[in-house]
Amino acid sequence: MLRTADQAPIEQELETYRKALTGYCYRMIGSGAEAEDAVQETMVRAWKSADKLQDRAALKAWLFRIANNVCLDMLGSAQRRATPMDMGPSSNADAPLGAMLADSAWVRPIADAKVLEPTADPAELAAEKETLRLAFVAALQHLPAKQRAVLILREVLRWQASEVAELLDTSVAGVNSALQRARATIEELHLDQSGVADVDEAEQKALLAKYVKAFEAYDMAALTALLKDDAAFSMPPFPLWVVGPEQIERFMMTTGAKCVGSKVLVTEANGGPAFGIYNPTPEGDYAGWAVVVMETSAGRVSGLHHFIYPDLFAEFGLPLRLDGEHVGQPDELQQPA
Repeated sequence: MLRTADQAPIEQELETYRKALTGYCYRMIGSGAEAEDAVQETMVRAWKSADKLQDRAALKAWLFRIANNVCLDMLGSAQRRATPMDMGPSSNADAPLGAMLADSAWVRPIADAKVLEPTADPAELAAEKETLRLAFVAALQHLPAKQRAVLILREVLRWQASEVAELLDTSVAGVNSALQRARATIEELHLDQSGVADVDEAEQKALLAKYVKAFEAYDMAALTALLKDDAAFSMPPFPLWVVGPEQIERFMMTTGAKCVGSKVLVTEANGGPAFGIYNPTPEGDYAGWAVVVMETSAGRVSGLHHFIYPDLFAEFGLPLRLDGEHVGQPDELQQPA
């Protein structure tokens, strides 16, 4: 379909909703890449049907209705995405990694730049970051699709019950009932409520800088001093995860020793700090190995979740390889070009 002059403004207006739609689809689906695919399909459907929209003021609700339908189509009968911590108890650091599970088994991260508006009200931004935490997104996957949609629209996006009812073709009573059941399920999961929203940004950056410095030096004494006693360390697509400074250090000095001499580029994901790890290669440069989502609480590192997927580097705007001249400077954290 060719673009016409009168269609250009609607295209521009559609784009203003891309981040909000991506955030909605991510919480619904649990995968950054699939959320972006869902939003792209939403935009295509909206553009093709733009002439059917009689009231431009109804554009937002119309777009979210399309996005919700796309998400439902994509979810279908797919299995519930999870984190390693949802799948079973922690393991000993000496245990086998286990077989790699399919991509569809895991909640995958999303770059903050894809979903957050840095100029948003600080309180609203903090609340939105909290609902991007991996544990919260994984908890949403426990909900039936309708309850999931209601909880996101009412609790995260702050829509009125009447607006949600219209979008989902149900009654206000039906929305309130679904929200009550969804809240009960989430509460039963006993999510840790201390998270990124409670951490001062400067404090978080300082903690990240200390971690990067310790990691690139592979200084385990300095690194483990930054960890909470119950810090979790996971590595999707492998199901194994370990907990606590002692187990994390043991893993990093054995199975994880391939990261000795690695370099780091920092980024932001799921409402908090993140970084790409680059392992040294025989050719003298560095190859992207994993994107790590760091979770923090009370001034310490509470989670290190390594996503070993090369395709994530492009999703986060990170190069897949670094040349041999790259030298990490933790006090001036390296950002992607």
